[in-house]
Amino acid sequence: MRKIIIDTDTGSDDAVALLLALREPEAEVLALTTVSGNVPLDQATRNCLMTAEISGCNPLPPVYLGADRPLMRPPVHARNVHGEDGMGDRDLIHPTISPVAGEHAADAIIRLVEQYPDEIELAVIGPATNVALAMMKAPAVMARLKSIWTMGTSGFGPGNTTPVSEFNVYADAEAYKVMLDFGVPVTIVGYDMCTREAAWNVEDTDRLLKNGGECARFAVESNCKLREFSIAHWGSDLIDLPDAVTLGCMLWPEMVKGSAACVSHVCVEDPATYGQVILYDGHLLAGMDGFAQAPYGKTAPNCTVITAIDGALYKEKLEELLCR
Repeated sequence: MRKIIIDTDTGSDDAVALLLALREPEAEVLALTTVSGNVPLDQATRNCLMTAEISGCNPLPPVYLGADRPLMRPPVHARNVHGEDGMGDRDLIHPTISPVAGEHAADAIIRLVEQYPDEIELAVIGPATNVALAMMKAPAVMARLKSIWTMGTSGFGPGNTTPVSEFNVYADAEAYKVMLDFGVPVTIVGYDMCTREAAWNVEDTDRLLKNGGECARFAVESNCKLREFSIAHWGSDLIDLPDAVTLGCMLWPEMVKGSAACVSHVCVEDPATYGQVILYDGHLLAGMDGFAQAPYGKTAPNCTVITAIDGALYKEKLEELLCR
């Protein structure tokens, strides 16, 4: 059984990712840790607790509160995309369970990695603040992480928050830089993997509402604001779920159809490029002869970037879990 921790800024797409993981029989979710991002920390935690309850997972994993702000800048949120409560503003959030008191999320991550060295797979589907704090506090312990899967960067496409940056990185680029440069295996699922055939269309959501129960309805209704945002800003009646796609890639390797080992560089200084992650896959350029001359003082890949997925298979497996 795979041992997983999920670090989340629970908005509506995070909720679908949590449902996926909590309902997947081959995954043991040891803990859920919350961070400020899509919404402030308290709301992200309430959303996480509610989603865990809806999932039907038994026993429920403990939920730990983490960082309520980025490492070095004011908080950034995405309520314009996910709603004021981050979950579509449909009055869905009434958790009856509480988070664990007295232990910070970063400390919980450290404790669990120490308890299960070389076994923990960490899914980072929000800003990387908690992860960076854990790495800076206990580097020797965190070096025993088995792997990190992150929904972050725009992959090899454009950004969704600025022309060059994706939200999770933009919300705390300094933390993302700590995580990518730390040295444990990191797999990136960029935003470019989430807007194509993997996005829910009208037929997908109608089928979920018809064939599913409480779980499927919660997943669809919580994303109504995201659908409205997509229609208003991009003219497409689609719901992109980058966090759920990331968990799908993590848990279902058969849906991954392409990947590239890359050298990465996180931009944190120039406001125009803040949050951009430059990815170099080693192909020959006029000024560089493969990884041997890679930029920024790095001469070997420090991450793997997913470049192609089977979107139809992902949606099929996700629908099966939500309607089970």
